[in-house]
Amino acid sequence: MACCRFNTPGFAVLVRAVTLCTTLLSLMALAPVLHCEQLSATDALSPQTFPLVDASALTVSGGKAEPVEYLGRKAVRLTTPSQDNDIYAFVSGTAIQDGAIDVDIAVKITTPPGVRMPGFTGIAFRARPDGSHYEMFYLRPRNALAEDQAMRNHAVQYIAKPGFDWYPLRRQWPFIYESWADLKPESWTHVHVEVHGRSARLFLNGSSSPSLIINGLKGEDLHGGVALWGYPGEESYFSNLRVTPEKPLPIHNGSDASGKWHVVFASDYGRYEGNLELHREGTALSGTWTGQFGNNLPVTGTWRDGYVDLTFTANWQDDPSKPSSTAALATLAGWIDDDSAGGRMKVEGHADGPWSAQRSQ
Repeated sequence: MACCRFNTPGFAVLVRAVTLCTTLLSLMALAPVLHCEQLSATDALSPQTFPLVDASALTVSGGKAEPVEYLGRKAVRLTTPSQDNDIYAFVSGTAIQDGAIDVDIAVKITTPPGVRMPGFTGIAFRARPDGSHYEMFYLRPRNALAEDQAMRNHAVQYIAKPGFDWYPLRRQWPFIYESWADLKPESWTHVHVEVHGRSARLFLNGSSSPSLIINGLKGEDLHGGVALWGYPGEESYFSNLRVTPEKPLPIHNGSDASGKWHVVFASDYGRYEGNLELHREGTALSGTWTGQFGNNLPVTGTWRDGYVDLTFTANWQDDPSKPSSTAALATLAGWIDDDSAGGRMKVEGHADGPWSAQRSQ
């Protein structure tokens, strides 16, 4: 009979009340954790502002950074006594994968008269503090004023370290990773960089049109900080740095290239298609190309954490209606992203343009 007292309606109400209180207490205990996680996510995308009126936020290698006033504003000046090494100043507290970077840059060239010096000053992103890895846009203001058109086209430059400095990029992909821009030395230039996934754009002095577009960034890291960069024989000035992270695109490195791919080459000479079959052993790639340019053509190349560089000998036809063809080296470079891929392709001396691919098996 004693147990029957626990089956009364009053007891059921008491049980529900105790359960509700326990649930509320659990939620209250969890609330600070959830709040901190939300704050962390929000903080990661909050703008980061650095007036650069002193060098307190900078970790400098290769030279020195000092606060100065230049052309009417407070700034940081980078200089190096070395004639061989550049100067790299990592901005502590910066972090970005995708988003925007704004900074004001000026350069004063200090080499003796008669010594050619274009002026080299830049902003690095997705950078490591030690300067071993970064991607960067930099300016060469004097090149913008040159009388030679080829030299004028070297006014702004993209590079990625390690492995993709200006020289190999210019030799392998002429005028793809550099361009002309309206620049002057000893004058402030507002630099705006937009980074999204595998692409980046450089805007100057408030223009809505980019001075340089990079489709297929070559850096090894998807996330990193921001750094200031200068060169021997000049004084580089920086002011008003602002880093505005955005929610990054869902990409990752490390995708395998092995398998069958349908490739579209949208060149400046026309559209071409073919099928790649690739096999990977470590960093080495091998396989075949079948389609326009020939069938079962041997392909060789390299793989680096999802980045591929491939070559094969193509059978090029200036006039497809005629059977004759000439041998030409075809090169593809770009990223594998799960079941899609893309980058830059060229057939040496004949065609150049972007390529894209989808995994077919």
